[in-house]
Formats: sequence, C-alpha cells, structure tokens
Amino acid sequence: MSDPHRQTFLQHLSDNQTLPSKTDADIDLQNHTALVSLEDRVVLEVRGPDSDRFLQGQSSASTAHATETIAPPTVFCTPKGRAIANAQLIRAAPECYWLLLERSIADALHQHLAKYAAFYKAELTLRDDLAIAGLAGHKAGDVLEKALPDLPQTTWGVRVSPDDALAVTRHPHETTRLIVIAPPARIAELIGEKYNELTLAPATLWQRLDIEAGLLWLDERQREKWLPQMFNWEALAGISFKKGCYTGQEVVARAHYRGQVKKRLMRLSVPGEDALAPGTEVMDATREKSLGEVVLSAPTNNAHVELLAIMTLKEDMPPLSINGETAQLMTLPYALERLDPETLSD
Repeated sequence: MSDPHRQTFLQHLSDNQTLPSKTDADIDLQNHTALVSLEDRVVLEVRGPDSDRFLQGQSSASTAHATETIAPPTVFCTPKGRAIANAQLIRAAPECYWLLLERSIADALHQHLAKYAAFYKAELTLRDDLAIAGLAGHKAGDVLEKALPDLPQTTWGVRVSPDDALAVTRHPHETTRLIVIAPPARIAELIGEKYNELTLAPATLWQRLDIEAGLLWLDERQREKWLPQMFNWEALAGISFKKGCYTGQEVVARAHYRGQVKKRLMRLSVPGEDALAPGTEVMDATREKSLGEVVLSAPTNNAHVELLAIMTLKEDMPPLSINGETAQLMTLPYALERLDPETLSD
C-alpha cells in the first residue's frame, strides 16, 4: 500500500529557497521553467535475478529496449488484451526495473503482477520513498546540467545513476519535459542551486502538457476498459509487435493486423473554465448520440478546456458537443500509425 506520510522534495528545500508559485497553469514556458510535484505518479520496482525474464512475459515492451539511454513506454494487459496499466520501463540497475505509472492504478498492477511473480525470483515494491518531479520549459535542462550534463535529448530518453537512485527521463512534447525520480532530499539538492529560476506550477499544467502531447496515463477509473491501441499506445512506441508473447499479446496483435480497432484517443477543445469529469460524454451534436467519453481534461488560459477522449472512429466526423457546448477536434502531434520501440534512439 502507498504511504500516506510520504515526503515531497519541496519539504527538503531550505527556508531561503522559497519558490514563486502559480495556482493556475498559465506559465510562459519559452521564458520560464515550471516545476511540478508529480504526486499522482509512483514507481513500482521489479527486482531480482529473474526480473528481466519475468517482465518479458508481461510487458508489451521488450526488456531489451530498456537500456542506459532509453526507457520505453509499455502496457500490461489482461489475457483478453484489456489494459490494466501503462507505464514507462526504466532499467534502474542490473536486475532492477522501475515502472513509472499513475499512482491510483499502481496497487492494481502490483496485485496483478504478483500472481505471476510468485513463479520467479523477482520482488515487487511500491517505492514511496522516491519522489517524482516534472520540469517543463525551453530551459528545463539548464536546471540539471551541472549535476547531469548528459541529459536525454529525445522522447523516452533516460539517464540513470544507480548509486544514488536517480533517473531523469524525457517525455513527449514540443517543449522540453523532464521527469526526475529520486529520494526527496536528492531532488531538493538538484534543484536547490537553480530554485530562483523555477516557478512552482500545479499538476494541471502537467496534465495540459500530456493532453497537448496526446498522452494518456491510465488511472483506476480506466483500468481494463480499453485495448492499448484505443489510447494510441502503439503510435507512441508503447507496443512491440516483434518481441513475442506476453499476457494479452494475441488479442492486441490480432486487433492490429486485422484492423479491428474501432475507437481512438482524440484531442478536443471546448469552451469553459473548469476541467471536465472523466466519463463525460462526447456527443454527435446532430443525432444526440454518444460517440465517446472524456478521459483527461485541463483548462487553458483562453477560456477553453482541452481534453483527451476515447471515441468511436468515423470516416466523416459529425459536429461534436460536450455538455451542450460545441467541441472542436484538434490535431494530434503524431500519426495514428505503428511506431516500433525498436526504432527509439537517444
């Protein structure tokens, strides 16, 4: 279970390192660097002599793809191909992997994997002793350049320092987005020298950037609802179709090769100032028929809410509405086609 008394890295900053903060997500990321405490994320550690072999039979990404410089996205499925949780696969040390994922779904994934881990020399641990921070902005890399001069330069790139339990990985977006995983005191140390260049931002900023990147991290509400392709996971290099068997692989592969994916993650915008509840329906405005549901949303600074919704594919998409407001489809930053994790490089 998660520790309700876990510390954040902000508690380790000294009194003279007070960060300016914003209560909204309106930050100029071209000229300022946002710091976000990602308390909604957690690391599930898989450690032991069989950790590689164990994960190879469960993960949609091959453990061979997790290297000193690449931390590929992955997904864990039921035998029927429904996604239990998606994660980022980080090789933290020899015989040790970190799964970075949404906190609310971590216990469910832990319990699912434990059923199989019993047959391997592999131990599962929720690492609540680790803090997770997000840095976003054109100059985000400057904050860490002294301590980690060789930062990842491409999406899903990673740098790991096993000696002090530190990992830095780069997430999708047109502006630089770095996630730092380390003990709270270590993160405070890393950012301490540059604290006067940072603005503490709310989690809604990171959610908005995920939406702009077309990136959905499943939470407990979405567990076992979707095939991985329904949230575009193969377009983000999250599925290897070359690695061989893993739980749910046959269903996932069949849906891909037979073109059976009838729903997709789409990006939309709707007038409003407040985030929409997950599960809010996206309607065909002409026929008053539901075409899908909101899975993630965040307000912008122009009286609109941007969102991701999983929707039924239509060759000619009709006018859309959400809660009676006209909704506009927005362009995703990637093509809806397979991107093999074997092609990732940093």
